[in-house]
Amino acid sequence: MNGKEALDKLLEGNRRYLAGECRGEGRHEDRRAGTVCGQAPFAIVLGCSDSRVPPEIIFNSGIGDLFVIRVAGGVAGEFVLGSIEYAAAHLHTPLLLVLGHTNCGAVTAAVAGAEEEGHIGAVLCELCEAVEAAESSCMEDAGEDERVFAVVKEHALMTARKLRSSEPILKKLIDDGSLLVAAALYDIESGVVSLLE
Repeated sequence: MNGKEALDKLLEGNRRYLAGECRGEGRHEDRRAGTVCGQAPFAIVLGCSDSRVPPEIIFNSGIGDLFVIRVAGGVAGEFVLGSIEYAAAHLHTPLLLVLGHTNCGAVTAAVAGAEEEGHIGAVLCELCEAVEAAESSCMEDAGEDERVFAVVKEHALMTARKLRSSEPILKKLIDDGSLLVAAALYDIESGVVSLLE
């Protein structure tokens, strides 16, 4: 499976989820037993830790299908990048999807300029670049919901661009056609996943 086929498979899984046609394939004892000796996920999903955004469910996927990395705000720090590199280089996963979502609490806090103690502040700091980029483009007269929505999209797109240029591993895999990087948005109200590019 190449990256485009993997992306189509994810989006088809989301269509089944929306239609209430979840097959539950790959969630039984046989699949679990079949993955004991190794894994071959067809997609890496970098998303938010938000409990309302479980990739395995919204993409109607099974055990061993997705290599999921979830962190508040979907930020791509050093350990996240190392996890992505592992899946792309060692498991030969052909797709990396950066998945933003509506009503993101981390983005809402970053847009509001919240100052958090401890390590929460580091997450918000990672979102500042997206806040600045979105605000400089069109958000002067926008309401808070519109601003959060714009920043969520901008952050997913910026993260995808950052990952595409990450050297030496990801850029090399992208350049040789082994890895496709895409960005998408999950609407928590409708359940729809939409590509941003």
